[in-house]
Parts: sequence; structure tokens; C-alpha cells
Amino acid sequence: MVQLTNRQARQFILLKHGLLGAHKFHGKQGALDFIRQAGCIQFDPVDLCGRNAELTLQSRIKGLSQNTLHELLYRDRALFDYPDKQLSIIPTEIWPYFERFRQAARAKLEQHPEIEEHIESVRNYIAENGAVCSNDFTLEGSTTWWSAINWSSGGRLSRSVLEQMYSSGDLVIEHKKGTRRYYDLAEKHIPAEMLRMPEPLPDEFEHQKWRVLRRIGAVGLLWNRPSDAWLNIWGLNSETRDNIFRALLDEGKIIAIAVDGLKSPLYCRADDLPLIEIILADTYLKPRCELIAPLDPLIWDRKLVRALFGFAYAWEIYTPPDRRRYGVYVLPLLQGECFIGRVEAVRDRKNSTLMIKNIWYEDEIKQTKKQQAIVDSCLKRFARFHGCKIYKK
Repeated sequence: MVQLTNRQARQFILLKHGLLGAHKFHGKQGALDFIRQAGCIQFDPVDLCGRNAELTLQSRIKGLSQNTLHELLYRDRALFDYPDKQLSIIPTEIWPYFERFRQAARAKLEQHPEIEEHIESVRNYIAENGAVCSNDFTLEGSTTWWSAINWSSGGRLSRSVLEQMYSSGDLVIEHKKGTRRYYDLAEKHIPAEMLRMPEPLPDEFEHQKWRVLRRIGAVGLLWNRPSDAWLNIWGLNSETRDNIFRALLDEGKIIAIAVDGLKSPLYCRADDLPLIEIILADTYLKPRCELIAPLDPLIWDRKLVRALFGFAYAWEIYTPPDRRRYGVYVLPLLQGECFIGRVEAVRDRKNSTLMIKNIWYEDEIKQTKKQQAIVDSCLKRFARFHGCKIYKK
């Protein structure tokens, strides 16, 4: 078992994420490399100061443009939209590993003949007309359908049919306009050999193990405890999770880490041992100041963030207004090895202005001129990414 101080554990996670030291992710290739490292990044449609996926990338990727993610998804087809940790963006090369999701969706279809009877006609319509959204054609009726992998239930039949075909792998999202999805036939965008490839993992336990290992790699350090980091790994109860951690340790795929002040050990991927060695060598790592997305892999386990960083973060967008402590869409503010506060920013597209509605600093942070200059520089970079000028309310 490797022994780390609390500070070393924080440094390791931030170095792993490319949030400490010089930028290790650059441009379009860097964005793709980071998503491959994380396994997936979460998609959320809310866009007050950028959507979660773009916000996740902007904090790490030097030279990122606003079009980069769109190009990787819908021009290069290096990524695809599909549920993983909730709705996600995933590297296309691991399409076969989600075959059991698609099989579950196909099995669910048997319970809904009102959807099944339209599948072939919708397929033919898309083959003739190209990518469509649910408003492009009308099927009479509605349904109480609930997809095996998605979280949008019922409603218009045309929408439900498209969602079912997307869930089962017949369709992919060809592009989006705002939050509206346009679907096209999967065979037009996913290589044929990949579509034909069988599920690479032999059983459910191996699939769960693969997904747990990915989530450990996404966060950097995780413990064998209930966690939001495990969301949407089907059937992952405490007994199964214990068995998975034992198997991964026995196979040498993860390493146990004892961190000062934590009762439970943490675990990292064995592949990340070189990063541990950098930290143990007390290598100088240039501090950075970055705004972190609300559903960023760094903070998937908020109890762990509190344990390591002493930072309690809650995304209050769905919290009733009278119960909010901060704001509607608040981003954690990272400086160096610490979270120093949170920022509520809103983009005014009409006036190309980023409005900083409020900054809440942690109690121990001293408001010096140097501190303010560092944060101002971070906010200016954030505004430039959005093509905005800053306006502080």
C-alpha cells in the first residue's frame, strides 16, 4: 500500500486531470485524449455559462475552441452520445462495450408493440430523408414507454420511437441544434466492423469490473464506498463492489493508497503509478486557477472532495430558490491545490458579455491584490473562451 499525505493525494488527482502544472492536453487531440482518459464526460443541456461538457474541457485543454467538441462528435465521429455515467459523451472506439445496453433496450421493446410496429417505417423514412428530429414526422398517439437506458418517459409516439431506436443502437445522434437531437442511421456514422463486433466482455461481472476501473481512472482516486461516481453501473451493490475491488487488486490493475486522515483506503489505476512517483519526488508543479464544471469527473464523488480538499460543493440548480445557499449555476473555483470558492457566471449572448453575478470565497481565503489578480485572469480566459467581454455586476 502506497502512503500519501493529504496534500500529495490532492496533487496526484489534479496532476492526473491536467489541472496542476503545465497543460498536458492541447487542442482537439488533447480534448479527445482527456475524454479517453476519463472514459466519458457528462452531457447536460443547461447552458447559462456553457454546457457541462464544454466546461469540463475548457479547464484543461489549452487552445480549445467552442467548436472542438462539436467537431469531434459530429464531423470526425471520434465521439458519440450515449448513456454511461448518466447522459454522456464517449469515445467511439468503445462502442462495442455498450452492446449489453443496446441488448437491454431491444428486450424492452417487446413490452411496447405500439412502438415496435413503427420501427421499420421510421427506419425507411430516415434512409430516404436523412437525419430527423421528432418534429419532422408525426405518428398518431402517445405512449407511457420508459427506455431501458434513458430517463425520458412517455409522451409523443414519434419521439418515443426515435429514443427507442437510439437506445437499441439503430440510430445515433447525427447533430444537435441547441438541445434538439437529430437522429440518423448508425451504419452511416459508425464503422461497419464496429457495428458487427460482439460484446467484448464475457459476462456481467467482467463488464461491471471494466466500468469500475474506468471510473477510478476518471476521478483518479476512489474508495470502495457508495459513491455518485458509480452511477448507472447496473447491479453494483456493496457485495459486488467488494468482489470487483478484490479482483482488480489481485490482477494488479489498481493500487491501494493510504491517505493521512482518511479511514478508508483509496485506489488508483496501476497505470498511474508514474504520476505517484512524480508526486513523491516533490516535483514542482506550476499552480493554475480554473473554473470547474458542476458535473466534472474531478468532483463526481463530492464526499471525497470534501475529505481531501475540505470543500463542500452542491449543485443547486434543482434546489428550490428559498433553499439555495449560493446560486442557480455555480462553478467551483480551483487555485493551485485548493478550491478557494465558487463563481456564478451568466453569459449574455446578445451583448457578448459574461456577467459575474457573484464570487463566494472560502472563509480562509484572504482577499489580497495578488489573489484578485489571479482570479481576474482566470475569469478573463473563461470569457475569451465564450467570445465575451467580462462585466462584473
